[in-house]
Amino acid sequence: MTDPVIDVHLADDHAARALATDARAGLSANPKSLPPKWFYDARGSDLFEQITRLPEYYPTRAEREILGDRAGEIASTSKAHTLVELGSGSSEKTRLLLDALRDEGTLHQFVPLDVSSTALRDAAAALAVDYPNLAVHGVVGDFTEHLALLPGEAPRIVAFLGGTIGNLLPAERAKFLSSLRDVLEPGEWLLLGTDLVKDPSVVRVAYDDSAGVTAEFNRNVLHVLNRELGADFDVTAFDHVALWDEGQEWIEMRLRAQRAMTVHVPALGMEVSFEQGEELRTEISAKFRRPGIAAELTEAGFEVTRWWTDSGDRFGLSLSQAV
Repeated sequence: MTDPVIDVHLADDHAARALATDARAGLSANPKSLPPKWFYDARGSDLFEQITRLPEYYPTRAEREILGDRAGEIASTSKAHTLVELGSGSSEKTRLLLDALRDEGTLHQFVPLDVSSTALRDAAAALAVDYPNLAVHGVVGDFTEHLALLPGEAPRIVAFLGGTIGNLLPAERAKFLSSLRDVLEPGEWLLLGTDLVKDPSVVRVAYDDSAGVTAEFNRNVLHVLNRELGADFDVTAFDHVALWDEGQEWIEMRLRAQRAMTVHVPALGMEVSFEQGEELRTEISAKFRRPGIAAELTEAGFEVTRWWTDSGDRFGLSLSQAV
């Protein structure tokens, strides 16, 4: 077994500085908003794992179904030497791809990228044990900033799974896809997971489950602000809201103030006023149609060569090649 190599491209205080920047901008905006990445401290990550097991939350199961059915086809089509995973987390679903590429006989290296050094190191260590002949080269970085620093022997296949691309606004998606294309050589691959447009009632309950786990996950961002920035949010004074935007075809998660209040954020030297009923947007999650995401990929310099959905046509997985 070869010990994993870990490249660190984030300073020790990166998360603290980024949170302060995002909180200052988002809490002073009208309407107020925060990026969804701040859900994911240790507690938030645990809550999200619980969400993926809820009966209402279909995306994780649907994507895993496709990967279970199609990993062999992905491996035989791409014949990739390196699998890169963006936002790797625990890399659980990626094992299906690793197994298929290993069976295909082409896999030499796995490159997981994640902002969490702890999560990345734990996942890399576990994979090094389970795949002793695989070179694991982890990258602690942000997929919006450090794509150009990704290592790996060509041809590479980059996996961006979980429908995470839906958390980016359209302009952010275009910038991300173009940036990714810029760092890939012609002929290299992108495997992209996209949640699909469907009956809004199905989408809503996936983001507002009956057990209240998603509500607790949503409010966790206030716990993060309280702990990291010394804020005094009364977390219980905010209701979880999940709204379907028909025009944009995305779901929005928001926190709605139950009463008028003033929140102090000492680390930022800010006082933030909320009116009763005022909302703080914490996430968008865009849902896609095949022609739309194909057009976005084409615009960025990719050619879609394969498209699969799960048995319920709820989730799409596309395999595209850099041209």
